[in-house]
Amino acid sequence: MKVYIGADHAGFKMKEALQASLKAKGYDVVDLGAFNEEPTDYPVIAREVSEKVYENQGARGILICGSGEGMCMTANKHRGVRAALADTPLRAKTAREHNDANIVCIGARFTDEKTAEQIVEAFLSTQFSSEKRHKNRVEMIEGNEK
Repeated sequence: MKVYIGADHAGFKMKEALQASLKAKGYDVVDLGAFNEEPTDYPVIAREVSEKVYENQGARGILICGSGEGMCMTANKHRGVRAALADTPLRAKTAREHNDANIVCIGARFTDEKTAEQIVEAFLSTQFSSEKRHKNRVEMIEGNEK
C-alpha cells in the first residue's frame, strides 16, 4: 500500500518516527514534507498529500500538525478526500469502517508517539465496511446522493 505522509514543523518529529516505523513494516511511504522543524504552512503540505491520495486510487495519507485540526480542515476541502482527525486507534478504525476515510490526521501536541503508531496501524489495517448504509453515506459525502 502506498502511504503519503506530511507534517508541518510541529509534527515533523512524529512524522519522522511514523515514517521509519511504516517503512520497517514494508509500507511504500512517500514523504511530502516538511523536511525540518523550520516554520511551515500546513495547508501546503495538506494539499500535496490530498492531491496524491486522490490521484492514486487505494493510497492512504497521514497528516500531522500541532493539533491535527488545520491539516484535517484543509484536506477535506479537496475532491475525493475524506480526512479524519483521530486521537485514538478506535476513532481511526471507525473512520475507515464507516466513512472510508483515506487520510488520517494526528495532533502531535496532543498525541504521544506510541498512540500515534497505534492510530496509524488501525487506520491502515482496517477495511471499509461493505454495509449498504455506510456505502450510501459515503456517496452522500461525495455529493452523489441517490
